[in-house]
Amino acid sequence: MINNTLTMIDLFAGAGGLSEGLSEAGFHSLFASEIMPVYAETYKKNHSSAKVVTADIRTLDANVIREELGMEREELDLLAGGPPCQGFSINAPIRSVLDQRNHLFKEYLRFVDAFAPRAILIENVPGLVSFEHGATLHAILNALAELGYGAGVRILGAAYYGVPQMRWRTIILGLRGKELPPMAFPEPVYHAPIRPNFATTFDGKQLVKLPASDASSKFTTVEEAIGDLPPLKSGEKGADVKDYICPPMCNYQKRLRIGSSGVYNHEAPRLSKENQARLKFIKPGGNWTDIPEDLLPAGMKRARKSDHTKRYGRVLPDGLASTILTKCDPHWGAYFHYNQDRSFTVREAARIQSFPDHFIFTGSQVQQFAQVGNAVPPLLAEAVGLTLKSILEEGD
Repeated sequence: MINNTLTMIDLFAGAGGLSEGLSEAGFHSLFASEIMPVYAETYKKNHSSAKVVTADIRTLDANVIREELGMEREELDLLAGGPPCQGFSINAPIRSVLDQRNHLFKEYLRFVDAFAPRAILIENVPGLVSFEHGATLHAILNALAELGYGAGVRILGAAYYGVPQMRWRTIILGLRGKELPPMAFPEPVYHAPIRPNFATTFDGKQLVKLPASDASSKFTTVEEAIGDLPPLKSGEKGADVKDYICPPMCNYQKRLRIGSSGVYNHEAPRLSKENQARLKFIKPGGNWTDIPEDLLPAGMKRARKSDHTKRYGRVLPDGLASTILTKCDPHWGAYFHYNQDRSFTVREAARIQSFPDHFIFTGSQVQQFAQVGNAVPPLLAEAVGLTLKSILEEGD
C-alpha cells in the first residue's frame, strides 16, 4: 500500500495523469484546477479525495484556496502543473503576446507565492527550451529564483522509464531556499530506440537524460502494453466493461491491471471505407508508402517517400508506439493496430500512455482521446515523483 504522506496540488490538471503518477510515488492530491469540465470530471472520478475546481485559473484567489485547505504558507510539499509557458519571456514577440494562454504561467507563479511550497514541478513540451532562443526558459527560472526557488530543467524521454512510446517532456523542478541537487531528476531505467528531434542544450548544458551503459535494454513494447486486451473490429463497441483475454503476460500488464475490475473505454473507432481499404496494404512497421497510389489522399500523392514516415503507420508489436496525440487519427501517426484492422481504442492509447486500467475516462470518445493525448504519462510522473520524494524526506 502506498503511503501518501506528502501533500500536493495540481494546476492545469487535465484528466490527472501527472497526479496519478505522483500519487503512485507517494504524494496525496489535495486540490486540482482545470478549465475543461469533462477533464475535471475525469480527474474527480479518479482522485475522489481531492477538491477539484472547474474554472479559469485567472478567476481563482490562491490565498483563499490555501485557507480553505487549512494550510499555512510553506506547509504544502509540492505544487505541480503544466502551465502554458511559451511567450512568458519579456522578449516575446507580438505574435505570442496575442495568445492569452501564453501568460498563464504567471498564474502558476501566483500560487507559488501564495503557498510557498517546499517543491515545484512544471512540465511542458521539449520546444520550450528553444522558444525565443531560450529567453522564455531564462525568464521562468529567473521568476522562480525571485520567489526563492533553486530550479533546474531536463528533457526526459518517457520510453527510458518504461512508457511504450516515443514521447519527450521538459521537466522543471525547484526547491524552496535550496539549490537543486543533481539527483533531483530520475536516472533512465531502460535503453530505448528514441532520438531527440529538438534542441537539447541550454546555456551550454546538455538537458537530455540518457541511459547509462548498464541500464536495461528491455524497453516496454506495444504488444506488452496492449496484447492482453480483447480484440475488436473497426467500429465495434461491445460491452462497457470487457474481460481480459488472458492472464497478464508481462510485468507491465500485471502492474496496469492492479485494482481493475475489467477493461473500460475499449471501443474501436469506425474507420472510413477509404482507410479500411488502405489498411489492407500496410504491414506492421509500414506506413503510407505501402498504400497503392490510387488509394492515397490527394495531398499524400505529392509527398516524397521519405516524408511523413509515421502517417498511416501500423505499429510494430515489438517496437514503440508513436507519441499519443489528442487524436489517434491514422492520417497523423502510426495508430493502426499491429494485427487488427483498426485504429487504437481509448484504452489502448491509455495503456501506451501508462495509465492503469482502473483509471476511467469520461465524456465522448473524442473527448476521451483528447484527455489521454494531453496527459503526462503516469509512469514518467512517478519516476520524477520518487526522486522528489526522497529529496523532501531527507530534508525533514
